[in-house]
Amino acid sequence: MSSSRRRFLQGAALGTATLTLPGFLAGCGNKVALATASGDAPAPPNPFLTWFGVDEAMLRQVLAELTGNGADLADLYFQYRRSNSISMEDGIVNQASSSVDEGVGLRVVVGDQTGYAYTEDLSLPAMLAAARTARAIAREASTVIPPQAFEFLALPDHYALTVPWAEVGISRKLPLLESVEAQARAGDPAVKKVRISWNDTEERVLVADHRGHIHTDSRPMTRLWVSITAEKDGQTVSNASNLAGRQGVDWYTEESLTRVAAEAVDRTMRLFEATRPPAGEMPVVLAAGASGILLHEAIGHGMEADFNRKGTSIYSEMLGKKVAPDFVTIVDSGVEPGERGALNFDDEGNPVEKTVLVQDGVMRSYLHDNISAKHYGVQPTGSGRRESFRHSPMPRMRCTYMENGPHSRDEIIASLERGIIAETFTNGQVQIGAGDYTFYIKNGWLIENGKVTAPIKDCNIIGNGPETLRNVTMAANDARLDTGGWTCGKNGQSVPVSQGLPTVLVSKMTVGGVS
Repeated sequence: MSSSRRRFLQGAALGTATLTLPGFLAGCGNKVALATASGDAPAPPNPFLTWFGVDEAMLRQVLAELTGNGADLADLYFQYRRSNSISMEDGIVNQASSSVDEGVGLRVVVGDQTGYAYTEDLSLPAMLAAARTARAIAREASTVIPPQAFEFLALPDHYALTVPWAEVGISRKLPLLESVEAQARAGDPAVKKVRISWNDTEERVLVADHRGHIHTDSRPMTRLWVSITAEKDGQTVSNASNLAGRQGVDWYTEESLTRVAAEAVDRTMRLFEATRPPAGEMPVVLAAGASGILLHEAIGHGMEADFNRKGTSIYSEMLGKKVAPDFVTIVDSGVEPGERGALNFDDEGNPVEKTVLVQDGVMRSYLHDNISAKHYGVQPTGSGRRESFRHSPMPRMRCTYMENGPHSRDEIIASLERGIIAETFTNGQVQIGAGDYTFYIKNGWLIENGKVTAPIKDCNIIGNGPETLRNVTMAANDARLDTGGWTCGKNGQSVPVSQGLPTVLVSKMTVGGVS
């Protein structure tokens, strides 16, 4: 797939594991236990060094090898990820697995050249060999002095857990799944099948760079997905709901479990009565929360600095210019507590922030990693992200949303003689450069004479992101982030993200319904 054309899907199933090696999982745990139990050496200044089996001397040696041909930027990205998955169908667990992935990515940047290599072997010889490989890719006249000492930097914590996932056994997880399954099945007599997917992930990251900085982080993640199939009068329909975030087991309260089950049933049962709306150009109301996917895909990607640095984004010449009405402010933030897109630092070791992209209708900033920030002569926005140690970082969104507007949802609906509400989305396609998009609406509503009259389903909305932004005529004061398990794909890399929106009225959009 080309980097300029993207397809996305809010996945209905959990990702497959990189490795399913319980023995290796036990081995990683033993590495920590043995190291900390030994009395032969003092404890390291940070337990992450023990976890990855490295020390500061090794980091200095590898960075010296990595920067041997010169460097403007160099870093080591250590990552350990343990993931547990459970699948349940009709009250029976049909799959459970644990996976572990561990390694280090080594990057050196010299001028416009980037050398990158990775290894799953964290021994010193393997890391030195990977450093030589990366160094050979980027060769220019430049000098850098490898760090002689390291400083462990203090960071905020946007997702502290009361109980780490490593301490939560399956005996505590299964009752949660069983509760959701029972509530979903009891939600309506037409429910015939209930599928539940569960995932919890514990990730440890250590970033060491040429400046002598070390950042460490524990990044939790969890998702509960509920899929419903119902049958009535010879018709079969399916729909789903999910919860996801950088959260712990205590996040799954009785209230949240009841809500996700009820939402899955409601979305499914509405499909029996729903019809496809009339086709043509009409006003479209984007529902609060999940409609943020349109903001993310059709607008947010165009504000990532690499697309603008290469001149492929329609926003390349729009900094300081009017791109939306005065009441529109768009933010991409890494500091939203517990959100999928939250970070304590980005994958280059930069502090994260709340980056205002559009303020009062005027475009103010791009999303920058280290490379694009240097190109534009600005500070990084904490937006350098990567899928894993196997990938080089690039500018990515985190939690992208529009702030509250001056209207109310009722005002917006009452203002329309005819239109639709787009409520839940499943997939779509976006052209990054021009911003053209197509989104598929699974659930929505018809608006007639200022009132919500009937449910709709299975239709497309088609438009252009920058044009849609200019055609926003009302925004409500009900902004919220969606708790769905959204994952963003770009240039072959996937990262967890969040997005949100208040209820927004777009004055005209093409609806692909019934002619």
